[in-house]
Amino acid sequence: MRTIIIGGVAAGMSAATRLRRLDEQREIVVFERGSHVSFANCGLPYYVGGVIEDRSALLLQTPASLAARFALEVHVQHEVVAIDSAAKTVTVRDLASGAERVEEFDDLVLAMGATVTDGIPGEGVPVISLRSVEDVDAITEVLAGATAPRAVVAGGGFIGVEAVENLVTRGAHVTLVQRGAQVLSPLDPEMASPVHRALTDAGVDFRARTTIERVDAGRVTLSDGTEVAADLVVDARGVRPDVRIAAAAGVGLGPTGGIAVDDRHRTDVPGIWAAGDAVEKTDHLDGQATLVTMAGLANRHGRAVADDIAGVATIPATPALGTSIVGVLGVTVGLVGWSERRLVAAGHAHRVVHTHPFSHATYYPGAEQMAMKLLVDPETDLLLGAQLVGRAGVDKRLDVLAVAMAAGLTASALSQLELAYAPQYGSAKDAINMAGYVAENLATGTDRTIQWHEVDAARVAGAVVVDVRTNGEHEAGAIPGSILLPLDDLRERHGELPDAPLIVHCKVGQRGHTASRILQQLGHDVRNLDGGWLTWSDGVDADLREKG
Repeated sequence: MRTIIIGGVAAGMSAATRLRRLDEQREIVVFERGSHVSFANCGLPYYVGGVIEDRSALLLQTPASLAARFALEVHVQHEVVAIDSAAKTVTVRDLASGAERVEEFDDLVLAMGATVTDGIPGEGVPVISLRSVEDVDAITEVLAGATAPRAVVAGGGFIGVEAVENLVTRGAHVTLVQRGAQVLSPLDPEMASPVHRALTDAGVDFRARTTIERVDAGRVTLSDGTEVAADLVVDARGVRPDVRIAAAAGVGLGPTGGIAVDDRHRTDVPGIWAAGDAVEKTDHLDGQATLVTMAGLANRHGRAVADDIAGVATIPATPALGTSIVGVLGVTVGLVGWSERRLVAAGHAHRVVHTHPFSHATYYPGAEQMAMKLLVDPETDLLLGAQLVGRAGVDKRLDVLAVAMAAGLTASALSQLELAYAPQYGSAKDAINMAGYVAENLATGTDRTIQWHEVDAARVAGAVVVDVRTNGEHEAGAIPGSILLPLDDLRERHGELPDAPLIVHCKVGQRGHTASRILQQLGHDVRNLDGGWLTWSDGVDADLREKG
């Protein structure tokens, strides 16, 4: 039996090596159009920044090493340009010589990945993406040749912000050009505010609601008519599934434009499987087709393809949560599931929980505050999504929430999880437990909350904002028009409050919850500002950013 795999890196090489471990007799051939078949593409930005010093560390395997260990026949700089599914052949072009030949297969695996968007017009400034070893070689060459390099990054997604961070680390002056109002568009606006502060603090020139029109010698012209000096443009505007040869061969595409597969990664053409960034996934929440371009899924699905080809009993592919994490200038951003913005757009009912826990016990040195947001189904109490932003402790909480979603745990059940605790690692009531307590209070009606973006409308309708923080906190920054009545004075002075709906708030919501319980039992109509002053102020920053 002969299996041909189109594309290496994550999905393709996972399929190839797993298939060899399952079938020693099979002939396995890999065609990769790039110069490297197995490299750490997620590490590329960090070689640009000098964090990864040794270029060879990015090169995980070579055709020679794969032949020696796995008896794989690997051809780099060979592009498959056509598939004949009826004849079970592919046409392969040697990119070095231009010669083409036809190769036969019994099984075919499509792992072409994704391709960058259309290029940026003009010349005089090198425009380079950040997807291959050749790309980082070109970028580092430009940086090495400039005394005070000026770089423009097009696109504020995951690759874009990683490029920004590493260019800043290399001493470049960086302009970040983003089509939308914020970086990392999957984040809800108030959760993106800490990221924008980190960019500003690092001296990054952020240009929102802007695109690059063209490049010329030493400069970039933007859509607002301004010009930016540039020695380099990093094109990180996003990717799309590379489905050209698949579509031409009659392989079915789905509604997202990616290759459609079943839960065993089979296409609608017998004998052809597909995995990786060119392939649709099934969304965990609504069961619809979605595109998730993550290395973890590509590796897992490549392995599953090999299992199916070899006839090994496999577990059907589980729906994709879209769990992702990225570092931006010392700030860590983690996401899983749907955002509030996406839930609103889909008309999906949801409840929101904002908390601001610390990475570990505050009495132990080095504790860092996080912002955590849970999206919860109000009927089932199941988690719909989560977002976390902070400088420490984000990754471990994100993974717990991803497991909780996959396992079908309710938000309230987070309060019951028994998690590792020592003061340098967490708190006796971990950040996850605390979020679960808040979710449980909302589910049981013990607390009523209001979101930061609902406060203005509530005040127009007659509600009064009551700040239960200390005098010093209030003087340092307050919601305009709020009444200061510190928490410890509430029982004695609550009679001073007007006979109107009350919105109480503290810094992060915890003291606000206590104030809400006191006032509710004293006969007041009261809601707690979810996430407190910190969430409200981040939301106001986001509003200002959106309005420009």
